[in-house]
Amino acid sequence: MSVLPLVFTSGWASGINAYAVVLLLGVFGVTGFSDEVPAALQRTDVLIVAGVLFLCEMVADKIPYVDTAWDALQTAVRPVAGAVVAALLAGESGSLPEIAAGAIGGSTALVSHLVKAGTRMAVNTSPEPFSNIAVSAAEDLGVAGIIVFALFHPLAAAIIAATLLLLGLVVVVFLTSRISRFLRHRARRREQRRLATAAGSPAPPA
Repeated sequence: MSVLPLVFTSGWASGINAYAVVLLLGVFGVTGFSDEVPAALQRTDVLIVAGVLFLCEMVADKIPYVDTAWDALQTAVRPVAGAVVAALLAGESGSLPEIAAGAIGGSTALVSHLVKAGTRMAVNTSPEPFSNIAVSAAEDLGVAGIIVFALFHPLAAAIIAATLLLLGLVVVVFLTSRISRFLRHRARRREQRRLATAAGSPAPPA
């Protein structure tokens, strides 16, 4: 079977949590759980780095506003990781050119990342922190579940990933107005505080 479904699914998952994808695939390869994992992802140094960065993401991703800053830093990392993982998977199977696989994995990861970043910006408009924790935990579990599922049922996993990607795009479009209002409100409050500070009067509460 072509590796294309696994490439697409790994790209989608990398856009949400690239370090989890690398770590899971590497562990499955090292333990012999799957023969689909390239040797490059099974290296000890790769697993250690991926594990440390996964722990950093797991913490940062659950703190309001810190998660948005972290997503901004990951804008370049996640698509590149998606492209690299996809190319390695294609090279291992020989059923899809590595350049094509990298393009598919990287572009899918980019779209998935933008969906995640937009959704988290909308979640941050809520004043309580628990929604961030719940959404982040759901993302972590979703990535782990779909990667495991993809190793055994790649086509079905790819269909699920494509469905989630389309649903995510619809949700982000629906939440765009809320995100815009929130950003305008923050900009207005910052300007009010700046003017109040310049005038020597107490700044309004955030």
